[in-house]
Amino acid sequence: MTDSAGTPSGPDTPAEEDEAKGRATEGAGEPAAKADGEEAGSDAEQESNGSRRWMRWTALGASFALLLAAGVGWWLYRKLDGNITTDTTAAAELHAYEKERPTPIALDAQNILLIGSDTRSGKGNDKYGPDKGTQRSDTTILLHLAGDRKSATAVSLPRDLMVDIPSCRKPDGSRTRKQFTQFNSAFEFGGTACTIRTVEKLTGVRVDHHMVVDFAGFKGMVDAVDGVEICLKEPIDDDDALLRLDKGRQKLNGEQALGFVRARKTIGDGSDTERMERQQRFLGALVNKVQSNGVLLNPTRLYPVLDAATKSLTTDAGLDSLKDLYNLVRGMRNIPTEQVQFMTVPRQPYAQDPNRDELVEPDAGRLFKQLREDAPVSVVPAGSEEPDKDGGSKADEKPDDAGATSPAPTPTFTGSNAATDECE
Repeated sequence: MTDSAGTPSGPDTPAEEDEAKGRATEGAGEPAAKADGEEAGSDAEQESNGSRRWMRWTALGASFALLLAAGVGWWLYRKLDGNITTDTTAAAELHAYEKERPTPIALDAQNILLIGSDTRSGKGNDKYGPDKGTQRSDTTILLHLAGDRKSATAVSLPRDLMVDIPSCRKPDGSRTRKQFTQFNSAFEFGGTACTIRTVEKLTGVRVDHHMVVDFAGFKGMVDAVDGVEICLKEPIDDDDALLRLDKGRQKLNGEQALGFVRARKTIGDGSDTERMERQQRFLGALVNKVQSNGVLLNPTRLYPVLDAATKSLTTDAGLDSLKDLYNLVRGMRNIPTEQVQFMTVPRQPYAQDPNRDELVEPDAGRLFKQLREDAPVSVVPAGSEEPDKDGGSKADEKPDDAGATSPAPTPTFTGSNAATDECE
């Protein structure tokens, strides 16, 4: 509507007035609706920003944890790796006499000489006697790992075995003369190199690696697996070995285990042969304990064993790193315990001195031939049956009536395996 002057006027009717108010209300409501939308968008954006911040902090925390774990792992690796002592002098001496050494036949097999030193030097070893600056091999074992890694044979070499020891370089640079004397003198004369050369001359077996462990290292490994169980037919009371044990089933800690494998005068017949058999039984129980408890597959349980072993371990350059030792253990972990065999080289009292030993032939020669060729051997407990004296290798095969060749029987020797439980 317009007035007489043509100027627009307000609504003439209540209906028109209401319609105008409605339009005004809608117009006024639009900005309000826009403000609500802006507020909702702001909340969503804040929530999104908060989520992204949380994800960034989570990623940062995870990265830090991974770096920390990697750092700890690297530190542990370096610590264990640094524990191992490398025997560099042996390598130089062996290299000088390379032409005299046996030629390897079974290249996939490995022969490792394990030497238990009776040195009194080093932390904790003085309790076993005064340190006179000399050391002999208290225990020497030639460990043969089959090329297919399905068996392992550990042969103990008696400390009192009469052998030919070559001229060896002494620690002061001078040399010893060639001589026929007891085996453990080789370690005293010229350390591991002299011992290796003596073993190779005696057996014809090429020694690929060597390890020397002292008293503390042995004790530490036993303690790291929480002790090892044995069974005793009689109680033990030995002041020299610092050992007192009751009859029956016993769980030995490291200190007791060391006394058990070192004791000689008050256990059994007091001979070194009987002591070697006891050492073999204990090592079998230790191997069984390690495998049955899953130590090799559990890093938290494996670390203490490696730490104890490496602290008192001296090796050649081929085994002086944690990686080398791990590869060695990895190759052995699937060997069945019944195929981890222990024996003493066939021996008897030396004809000229019953307190010394000599090899029994042809049995010893047959055993050494099997090891050289990576051929099988088997063991039977002492007294169960007579060891096979007529075993041989393919060279001994004979054709049957049809002209076919039948394999020779596996040579059998007195010994034991890691699956044997003397408590049963």
